[in-house]
This record gives sequence, C-alpha cells and structure tokens, in this order.
Amino acid sequence: MAMWNPWRGCHRHSEGCKYCYIHKGDLKRGIDTNNIVRTDSFYAPVAVNKRGEYKIKSGQVVYLCFSSDFLIEEADIWRSECWEMIRKRSDLHFVFLTKRIERFMDCVPKDWGNGCDNVTVGCTVENQDRADYRLSIFKSLPIKHKNIICQPLIERVDISKYLDNIALVAVGGESDRNARPLDYEWVLDIREQCISHNVHFEFRQCGTHFRKDGRTYTLKTCDLCSQARKADINV
Repeated sequence: MAMWNPWRGCHRHSEGCKYCYIHKGDLKRGIDTNNIVRTDSFYAPVAVNKRGEYKIKSGQVVYLCFSSDFLIEEADIWRSECWEMIRKRSDLHFVFLTKRIERFMDCVPKDWGNGCDNVTVGCTVENQDRADYRLSIFKSLPIKHKNIICQPLIERVDISKYLDNIALVAVGGESDRNARPLDYEWVLDIREQCISHNVHFEFRQCGTHFRKDGRTYTLKTCDLCSQARKADINV
C-alpha cells in the first residue's frame, strides 16, 4: 500500500464535511485548508531511486489524493499530468474517493472510453439526499471498478437501487466530540442491502457517538476502527 497526495487542501462540500479530519488537522497546524497547493510528492508514482528503480514498487495499491479531492476544481490544471502517470504505472492500482462525482467526465482524459483497468473510484455519500444525487450519476459513469463509501454516515440510507456493478460498500461513522451519532441499525441495514445484491461490505469504523441496542456510547478516536472490526460483520 502507498499514499500519493499530488496536492493538498479542500473545501467543505456537503454535510459530510462538517467535521472533516483534514480541516481539523490543518487548524491545529495553522494551515489554511482552503488553499489548494501542489505538493512535493506530485511525481511520486514515477520517482526512481539511484538504481533507476521506481520507489513505489510494482503491484501496490496506491491511495490517491486522501488529503484533498481528486476532482476538486483548483486541480484541473494539474490532473492531466496525474492521468499520464497513472497510465504509465499500469503495474499499480490507484484508488481515489470523491464527493464531486458530477465533475467526473470533465476530469478524465479524452480517451477514457469505458474506463481504466488500474483505477478504482469511490463515491462518498453521507445521507439519503447525497446518496440519491451522487449515486444516480455514479451509476451511469464508465468506470471499471466502483466503490460506494458511506462515511461519515449521518442517517439511514437506502442505496439498494445503486448497487449494480459495485465492488464494495464501506460504512463508517463520524469522528469528533460533537459528531453526529452512528446507529448500528443503519450499518446492518446497508449490510443487508449489500448481501441481497452480492456486493462486498465493510464496516470500517464506529462513530465517536455510537448507538446500539437503545444505548449511546462515546468512544475514543483510537478505538473507532478496532471496535468496528470486533463487530465481525464484513462480508
């Protein structure tokens, strides 16, 4: 696994961004998250060592743009160069998430065609309104590998009519002392939707405030992922 952040910075885009970890971390460091800048690791996929070998070894999954959104408008001037590197490194598999799926066809190469074998796109949704808006677009896009990311999930959602040709649905709660609670019943509901459509399901993290069996628990940030794993409900 490798990380590639060719730029950093983002703007809050919808309700799911309210307690964004990027904004919170930048605030502590005195960084303006709304300033989108190209990073020193822009050319990471094609960087080589002294022997001329790629630093990112063949066969790895590369998580792309996890300190921003790959489809953010300010990055339009840089993205085509990223696509060239993705094409060149066909031995790697690139994964990115976006809340801006409506921009997708304006942000891919002209020869995109039916999609790219080594790219997985995750469409992020947080409530029913955003699920219906984004997934209705996502459903029709020419993408070979599609994931749906329900994180942070802030209400019960029905995504069953959008699950055709989806490889994975991941669910997680919100992390913040003021976070909106995650109800375990919502998680189980999405799990059943995935089972019915033969789609892989992952429960990635609880919320800071987690409701189960009529009780609300407050969890430490460091325990959110481990508690989700203990539920043992991935399929």
